[in-house]
Order: sequence, then C-alpha cells, then structure tokens
Amino acid sequence: MSPSRASRLAIVGWVLFDWACQPFFTLITTFIYAPYFASAVVGDPVRGQALWGFATAAAGIVIALGSPVAGAIADATGRHKPWIAAFGTLLVFGCCALWFGRPGDVASISIVLAAYAIAAIGTEFATVFNNAMMPRLVPQSRIGWLSGLGWGTGYVGGLVSLMLALAFLAADPHTGRTLLGFAPAFGLDAAAREGERAIGPLSALWFIVFVIPLFVFTPDGKRALAIRDAVRAGLRSFAATLHQARAHRNVALFLLANMIYTDGLIALFAFGGIYAAGTFGWSSIEIGIFGILLTITGTLGAVIGGRLDDRIGAKPVVLGSLVILLVACLGILSISRDAILFVVPVEPPAGRGLFASVPERLYVVLGLFIGLAAGPLQAASRAMVVRIAPRDRITQFFGLFALSGKLTSFLGPFFVAAVTTATASQKAGVSVLLAFFLAGGLLLARVRISDGSGARR
Repeated sequence: MSPSRASRLAIVGWVLFDWACQPFFTLITTFIYAPYFASAVVGDPVRGQALWGFATAAAGIVIALGSPVAGAIADATGRHKPWIAAFGTLLVFGCCALWFGRPGDVASISIVLAAYAIAAIGTEFATVFNNAMMPRLVPQSRIGWLSGLGWGTGYVGGLVSLMLALAFLAADPHTGRTLLGFAPAFGLDAAAREGERAIGPLSALWFIVFVIPLFVFTPDGKRALAIRDAVRAGLRSFAATLHQARAHRNVALFLLANMIYTDGLIALFAFGGIYAAGTFGWSSIEIGIFGILLTITGTLGAVIGGRLDDRIGAKPVVLGSLVILLVACLGILSISRDAILFVVPVEPPAGRGLFASVPERLYVVLGLFIGLAAGPLQAASRAMVVRIAPRDRITQFFGLFALSGKLTSFLGPFFVAAVTTATASQKAGVSVLLAFFLAGGLLLARVRISDGSGARR
C-alpha cells in the first residue's frame, strides 16, 4: 500500500503498538516490579539491583547480536507482522512468568531473571520490526509526526497503566493499601505482595489486547522470498552492509551518537528514583507520583517534538533535547536536602506533606523538563533512521539502531556506580551523565541530513 493511502485505522493500529508495549518499560523495568524484585524477592536492594543489571546485560547482548541480522532477514522476506507476533509471544510468556517472583523466595530469583530477559528480548525485537513499517504508512515528510505520535501514545499508555497499578494493585508493604487506600484488587493478597507480582501478567494482557489493531488494520509488506532463501539473502545483505561501512559513514556516526546519549538517558531514568530516595528519602508513593508527572510531560514532549521534527528536522530536535537534558541534570546536581543552586540555603519544610520542601519541588520541576526532552529525543532519533538510512535496507538499519541503543547500555549505569563507589557520593556518580549527553550532542552535530531535514533553518 502506498504511504499516501494508508488509512487512519492503519495508522491507529501501528501507533497502538507503542501503547501495548509501554507497561513493560513503565511498570516492570522502572517504577514497580524492578524495585519490588530488589527489595522483596531478593531482600537486598544492592544485590537485587546487581542481579537485575546482569539480566538486562544478558538480554542486551542477545539483542545487540541478533537484531541487525533479524532486520536484514525481514527486509528480504518483506513481511513484518509474523516477526512481531513471534517476538510478542516471548514478551507475553516472560511477563506472565514474573508472577512467580515471591517475596523472600530464593528459588524464584532465577525464574524472574530469566523471564525478564525473555520479555526484554521479545519487546526489543518486536519493536525493530514495528519501526520498520513506518515508510509504508506515511510519506517521508510525515515520518516525524508519526514517530512522535507513536512515542506520545506509548507514554500515555505508560501513564494510564501506572495510575491503574498504583491505584488498584501495588500496595504499600507497611499498610497493605494502594495509593488510593484500597486493598489490592481481585482479592490479591497484600501480605504476599500479589499486587506487585500481578504487574507481569497485567503487562502481558495489556500487550495482547492493544496489539490486535496492528494485525487487523495495518498493512504489511508482500512476501518476497521464502524463509530459507530470506535467511541466506538477509545474512548476505547484513554482511555487505558491514563490509561497505564506508558508504554509510554518516549513518554510522549517527548510530554512535545515539549509542552514547541513549546510554546517558537509560542511566538517568535508572538512577533518577534512586537519587531522589537517597537525597530526600522518598518512598515508592512519591517515586510513583513523580513517575506519573514525568510521563505526562514525556507524552507532551513526544507529540510536540514530532511536529517540530516535520517543521525544522529531526537533528535540531535531538540537539535541543540534549541541551535541555544537560541543563536539567546540572540543576538536579545543584540540589541537596537543604540547598539549591549549590550554595543557596533553604528553610526546612514546615510539615511532612508530599514534596514539602523547596529542593523537592525544584527536583520535580527539573524532572518534568527531563520528561519533556526525553520524548522528542527518542521520537526524533527514530525518525532520523528513516531519513538517512538506505530505503531498501530500512529494517536492517532499524536493527542497527536498536543495536546502538543497547550495545553499550551498561556503560552509563556502570560509570555512575563506579564513580559513586569511588567518591561515596551520589551526586558525583550522577554527574558523569553530563559527559554522555555532551559527547553524544557533539557527535550528532557532525551528522549530515542529505534530504535537507535537519539542515533547514
């Protein structure tokens, strides 16, 4: 189907894929299940964080090695939906198995780690093939709009799922009540932390329901080769791409820049809650509310950034987002429990209400700016792949794009942890993220956009 003829339902089906996947990132990897695993299943936050990181790294190696090759194979077959279905099945299976992570149950630790790695692999691979469907749906001049709409919709999905989880499932371990003061829904046992454990199956069900429109309404490419022939052709194509790296040096430069600033963004989200908890003593309730607020601004930022992408180009949007992240991170580093801007003292809060102190409120404001920049950064980066990659190898280069976002994703957290350990200072550890955003921006500034997008003034 021609991009100019894609129906609204086709667009909606494609966009809902981001909505379908987002609970995995919001509920499992960031705000609810990962902290529950570290504090309750393992019972030791330090060891739990390390184990979770090793599982993430293992999944990242599989994604790094496999996604470009799989993309090349998909380009040869011309079909994307079968691959999305196959890897989506891994996501569903892995998320459902997270239910078996019981508090203090040492035997369930390996089950949870394996399940999480499987779900992560399924999510990332399915996303590669979903991204590659964009050129069939809209003209190139609308790619930025479509990418931003997808990211924004995903953020809304994360927001809705997080609100539902905090309101009806995840309970305070001390009171046994959710954010709204309810007992966990469906008769789940708060003492056994079944509300948190149900986050995995909920994410799986959410994906199944909301990915259906993609398969029903969004057109797929026509089959070009049989699987066996496609595997051979895909591997040859991928090998040729690596061999002809000089012909794609501009793309390689962008992928290197994306790798660096994505590492910084991953670490920023991974340690943002930990930094707030250490600085202000926030509980899961404050962190969850902070996550809701950040997700709202991320949604707005993704949509606004997509429109800016179509007007001024993807490159200026990414560079502008990196500048905002640099300023916001510097502002966060200037905050302590009793001072802002490094040296300006503040009065202690009069009460113990939510975000009662001036530093806490400033931290929240800066977090909102981080969300506002993260959405456009991710959406415009995805759009840049379409604008600079060879059209006949678009899925393959989306595989490389996924590779660049995962290949060194351990570096940001590693350097934060190493510097924090060496200096015994959370502030010093988080400060290394400034270097990631700065280096990524300097490299991106050298990327050329041949069709003029991103070069327009």
